[in-house]
Amino acid sequence: MLGRVKDDARWDAASEGAELLAEGKREAAIEVLDQVLLADDQNEYASFFLGNAFFEAEEYPRALKAYVRALELSPRYLGALIGCGHAARLMGKLDQALRCGQQAMTISEEDADAHYLLGATYFTRGESQLAIRHLTAFVSSNPEIEVRIEALGMLEVLRSEV
Repeated sequence: MLGRVKDDARWDAASEGAELLAEGKREAAIEVLDQVLLADDQNEYASFFLGNAFFEAEEYPRALKAYVRALELSPRYLGALIGCGHAARLMGKLDQALRCGQQAMTISEEDADAHYLLGATYFTRGESQLAIRHLTAFVSSNPEIEVRIEALGMLEVLRSEV
């Protein structure tokens, strides 16, 4: 039970930063999350949301570092694993991105975000059949419209429909 209380306290500590990020107040979120991590450098949630803030700012190396820290603290943190994979992908570290996606699939075979990560990475690598498989699974999950359109665009290219 003590572990659960500690997790709840860590979640509560990171929630203000997460809310600021959701409100589009990225810089304020970074400040709050940095303070949370100064007080407790073991807070995987603060590391994860800090990664999200840096990702949104297109500061992919900093995002990757924050996601990796969250994974060091909680190796099965699916959101951090997916974030790590996308940051690596956008930095051109495609092998690392694939490892993240494959590891995510071992945690949750049907995770839509893992399928998108793998599909986008295979697309970038030019591995059409694998990209189609994962992007199709992603689109079947009925994702948000913006990212659904991106996935459908990749599928059109892969299927030579454009």
